[in-house]
Amino acid sequence: MARKPLINPRKQASQERSRATVDALIEATARILVRDGFDKASTNRIAEEAGVSIGSLYQYYPSKEALVAAVIERHNQQLMRVVRGVLAEVVTLPVEQAVRSLVTVAIEAHRIDPRLHRVIAEQIPRVGQLENVETFSRDNYALFRTYLEAHRDELRIVDAELAAFVCVTSIEALTHMAVLHRPDIASDEAFATLVDEATRLIVRYLRE
Repeated sequence: MARKPLINPRKQASQERSRATVDALIEATARILVRDGFDKASTNRIAEEAGVSIGSLYQYYPSKEALVAAVIERHNQQLMRVVRGVLAEVVTLPVEQAVRSLVTVAIEAHRIDPRLHRVIAEQIPRVGQLENVETFSRDNYALFRTYLEAHRDELRIVDAELAAFVCVTSIEALTHMAVLHRPDIASDEAFATLVDEATRLIVRYLRE
């Protein structure tokens, strides 16, 4: 049986110079993943791309899988920064406006570095990072469930937790697949159309 690769960093960078080294390694890993794919990435290639020694790489990361995990974590943090603010702001909005805001920000978040997003979507199962993605979704479910409970008198829903699961999963799946498989989504017209269609889908589910 193959040994499971180590994906946790060996240590955290605390000084400015060491943080710069870690940033260079993560950015180099992302570039190689996008350009060449997971299988052609190696710690030697990553170190060379980052302009650091292989010894410096191993001071912080035990394997290329650990570096890919760091790329995934940083990408997820970027998505969360985009999404969290809007989720907190929609609490007082009418249902259709709130859903439209959520769909819009979900697409915008998934459009952050879409080529890297595609690679991450393919590599997550290989690096054991599904737990992080599920945590990201759980936060969204909880925030949206709070919204639904506050607006229950406007909706037909009985189970706010189930409705939040259906809505958040649908929005994430739609926007994720659109960014990965609909390159035309980069245009303003296609973006607006997807927002309209997804909003109609979710609002009708909640109200009818």
